Amino acid sequence: MKFPSIFRTAKPMRFDIQPRYYDPVKEEIAQRTAKIKRELQADGKIPLENEDSEVLNRDYGSSIRGAFTQGGPIKGRSSSVVSSTGIIRLVIFMVLLGAFFGYVYIGPEALYTMLFIFMGGALVYLFFRLKGKSRR
Repeated sequence: MKFPSIFRTAKPMRFDIQPRYYDPVKEEIAQRTAKIKRELQADGKIPLENEDSEVLNRDYGSSIRGAFTQGGPIKGRSSSVVSSTGIIRLVIFMVLLGAFFGYVYIGPEALYTMLFIFMGGALVYLFFRLKGKSRR
């Protein structure tokens, strides 16, 4: 017995398929006939029909096929080596790996040394970046 409730409970979904008849031979004949008709219209051997029927007779292939190879990089994005996420990820991985092995073999002094080197590099980078902006 079911108790009354204000919430709806999910019911199991039923599998209901409507079979369709598909004749591959008939489909191929229709496609070949439409293709030959378009070729004859392009050659001028038979008169052109209105444009609506020409759109309907067009062969529809896969629209996704070759879509990724035809496109290039996204316009407007910088393709600098420094801004590439793969390079940044590699640098971060190498720094962490170096910090780990430096700490294991040398001790905490290796971490302090790496910290000073990176801070100095960051200051040099900021100096040249700000120096370049002041010229403009």
